Amino acid sequence: MSAVTTPAPGGAPVRASQRVVARRRRGPQRALGALRAVLIVIVCAVIALPIVWMIAAAFKTNVQVTDPTVGLAFSPTWDNFRGVLADGALAQSLGNSLLIGVVSTALSIVIAVPAAWAVGRFRMRRTGSVVLVARIIPAISLLVPWYYMFAQLGLVGSHLVLILSHMFVSVPLILWIMIGFFEGLPVELEDAARTDGLSAFGAFLRIALPLAAPGTASAAVLAFIFSWNNFIFALILADERTMTMPVLLFNFMSYASTDWGGLMAAATLMTVPVLLAAVFGQRYLVAGLTAGATKG
Repeated sequence: MSAVTTPAPGGAPVRASQRVVARRRRGPQRALGALRAVLIVIVCAVIALPIVWMIAAAFKTNVQVTDPTVGLAFSPTWDNFRGVLADGALAQSLGNSLLIGVVSTALSIVIAVPAAWAVGRFRMRRTGSVVLVARIIPAISLLVPWYYMFAQLGLVGSHLVLILSHMFVSVPLILWIMIGFFEGLPVELEDAARTDGLSAFGAFLRIALPLAAPGTASAAVLAFIFSWNNFIFALILADERTMTMPVLLFNFMSYASTDWGGLMAAATLMTVPVLLAAVFGQRYLVAGLTAGATKG
């Protein structure tokens, strides 16, 4: 015999009331979702519009750039890019920025990642706080003593002085990103490796460092972007031979006039490497910046 189930008394009214409550909840949720979508569109527009204007201005003449009536409907010209690329200063500045950014980031990673592991594993918070002071101090307040010191050593105008100055900011940045990442890794894995005969530093190299690769990649991307965009260090400590891209852009502006078309063309070319680094390192950036957020 098959069992026959009878609905409980009042079951239909209860289900109907539940549907009414669910419909009432969906109304505010839909309104909140629509408001969130509008805010996202506004934020994206605020971020994207300056970039769109910069790219459009790179294909305009100086007269069109300064004319507010000329929007996106214009006849594009490649003269700005031809003039910028024909000048050897752009290629030289691009090479200087790449060299300084890559070397300073690599050296900062070599110094800061083991230091972050030591601070995170051995709870050396005071040491980490001391290093953080270097990140808090305004860099512009250090330029005068740096210039005097490096001038006495004969290093002003060299690539080395720019690499060292960028490392002064990149090392604390990488250190504090990686501390949270190493603290989020299970210490039992390193303990097991040390039980098998590895030293503490050997466990770091064999176990912790490979697991921290996403955080290291995100820290490297952020440090490179800082180095690529830094202006004040190169303005004071570099010369024409070691001039970087931000200083080159600054040279498009003069007291008498400004070459807006050439400036926007050079700025567009300067933006491409940073955008590529951000696009390809996006998932690592998210992983690194949220490291330790759910710890504990």
